[in-house]
Amino acid sequence: MEYATDYEKIPPLDIPPDLTGPTTDDRYVVPDINPSESKTYSAYSKERAGGKKDKGSAPLLPEASGDSMVRIERSGTQRWLVVRSEPERVWPTIKEFWKVMGFRIKLEIPEAGVIETDWAENRSVTPQNIVIRALSTIERDKFRSRLERGEDGTTEVYISHRAMEGRLADPDLEAEMLARLMVHFGVTKERAKSVLASSSTKERAHLNSKNEGVLIVDEAFDRSWRRVGLALDRIGFTVEDRDRSKGVYFVRYVDPDTGIEEDDDEMWGILALFTDDENEGKSPDQYRIQVSEGEGGSEVKVLNQDGKLENSDTAERILKLLYEQLK
Repeated sequence: MEYATDYEKIPPLDIPPDLTGPTTDDRYVVPDINPSESKTYSAYSKERAGGKKDKGSAPLLPEASGDSMVRIERSGTQRWLVVRSEPERVWPTIKEFWKVMGFRIKLEIPEAGVIETDWAENRSVTPQNIVIRALSTIERDKFRSRLERGEDGTTEVYISHRAMEGRLADPDLEAEMLARLMVHFGVTKERAKSVLASSSTKERAHLNSKNEGVLIVDEAFDRSWRRVGLALDRIGFTVEDRDRSKGVYFVRYVDPDTGIEEDDDEMWGILALFTDDENEGKSPDQYRIQVSEGEGGSEVKVLNQDGKLENSDTAERILKLLYEQLK
């Protein structure tokens, strides 16, 4: 199985033999994705901050590997892994995978199940000769993995890709990383390639022609909720919070055409110089993406900060972007 990417490997840190094994910290425990009391992740985090957990050895994955440990599922252009283990146990394995792949971890949000890498150069498509490099475009990529608690003690792992140099997110590259992650869990390269090739591609979403401002996803709420989360990661949103009980993602919208990172305050300030006084220094707009049960599937809508249906051109574009990811 040939891969289209090659990132520089980062050597693992050596632990002196006279030191005891590292212990876990409650800040890095992936919590229940469906908390019984808390309504949002921010509220859940505050509740967790009030209590302490016993520290001990990091939990290990079950003594299973290969096909019995992990499988891949697909809907439209999206794929994800289903791992037969709890998120608390899968979390350190995912971190290890990215480091083995040559990425540094830039962001960890355990309460949201998110691990995001830093930018890394794809050496397979970038010339390594110093003279040619000076005349070439160096392709860099970053990835976000998101863990969701699944059914029957499983964990669903979603991987989304971001690119620099004006490139769009690449679903094929996401699929390659999922295949590599399968191999990391013990599946053979041949089996991982076969599973990816055999997954179906039936369209699962469409814009409602009778009711503008609504995107229909032909799947139940639970699956639609998770797929919308992956789509938001791909497009370039910052998910500030989410309330699964109401089916709402609280997001900041960043225009993917700008190619600007959400936290690049300096670049946003430069862009503000070319806008009128009314929009000068304006930060990305805040929206709510609502997923709700509908007839024969689920409905996705864009709401404003007040929770009312947004009918602007931006809302229409957001729905079209989501459709491209969910179809």
